[in-house]
This record gives sequence, structure tokens and C-alpha cells, in this order.
Amino acid sequence: PMEDHAEDFAAPFEARGYDLGQIFYCAESVLLPDWRGQGAGHIFFDRREAHARDLGRRYAAFCSVMRPEDHPARPAGYRALDPFWRKRGYAPLDGVVAQFRWKDIGEAAETEKALQFWIREL
Repeated sequence: PMEDHAEDFAAPFEARGYDLGQIFYCAESVLLPDWRGQGAGHIFFDRREAHARDLGRRYAAFCSVMRPEDHPARPAGYRALDPFWRKRGYAPLDGVVAQFRWKDIGEAAETEKALQFWIREL
């Protein structure tokens, strides 16, 4: 449930008038390269969305890190996940961006990162 997560994640939704009690936050996830393209991502989303429905939630949401195209940590052969998310019915929420701090690999200290929220109605 969204209300169980950090205030930094909830605040952008509250500012847009969303009822946090209607949102299931899917949190962060990474699918290792060897498992991609085999349906595991769809199964994972199906199960999270089913759990959200079981909890009576109206929306499922997650966020993605906003990085420039030329970010030095971008791996060779990188493929954006936007088409996958859109195919599942998710869309970015204009202006619903959280700021969160963490230390990236190779960084000496934490820096603020922007996270774009995506949402879909269940």
C-alpha cells in the first residue's frame, strides 16, 4: 500500500489529489538479463496487480529513475522499459516526480535523483 512507503513517494500523489488508500505502490524491481524476454516480467506485474486488486486498490503505481540518455552508468545494449510499461496500461503522471537521495556506484556521496511515477487504473 502506498501509505506504507516513504513520505517522499506519497507527497507527489497527495499534491495531485490522489487518495493514497487507493494506490498500490509496486516498488522497485529489476529483472536480470538472463530472465528477460521470457514472460517473467509480465507474470510479476500480473501478480502484483492481482494483489493490489485483492486489497481493494484502484490504482497500481511505480516509479522509474530519470537519467539522461548519456548517463555514464547506462549499460551497453540498454533498452528503455517504457514500451513494456505502456503495453501494460501504465502512463507517466505529468509532474508527479519524487526526489530521493542515494549513493550510485562510483559516487563518493549520496546525490538527489528524480523519480518519475507511472500509474494505471486496475
